[in-house]
Amino acid sequence: MNVTTTLRRRPKVITLTDAAAEHIKALMAKMDDPDAALRVGIKKGGCAGMEYTVEWVDEPGKFDEVIEDKGVRLLIDAKAVMFLLGAAMDYKVEKLKSGFTFNNPNQTSACGCGESVELKPADGAASG
Repeated sequence: MNVTTTLRRRPKVITLTDAAAEHIKALMAKMDDPDAALRVGIKKGGCAGMEYTVEWVDEPGKFDEVIEDKGVRLLIDAKAVMFLLGAAMDYKVEKLKSGFTFNNPNQTSACGCGESVELKPADGAASG
């Protein structure tokens, strides 16, 4: 019996803009710990219900997704993958603040101050 298998290309969980990649590279260059990595995740909080998290970790979590984009290695918390599929991470510098921002197709709304968001799982994420 001959079985034909069709491989399904797995989409990148998140992509980086040039500005985000360059800022992460600059931060990594200043780190004393060569094993440190930047992990992106989601947590419950804020008036819209969820917040993006960006934190330094010494080692990846057991189920973290490893993303390599534009010469940068990024970790994605496994619990956040279904909410980040298709998102782009940027770094913006404005007059009064600077930081990472997310252009996320799974974001349905945000609070007025922009600190928290409402997210839905990516289309098809629940079905695999």
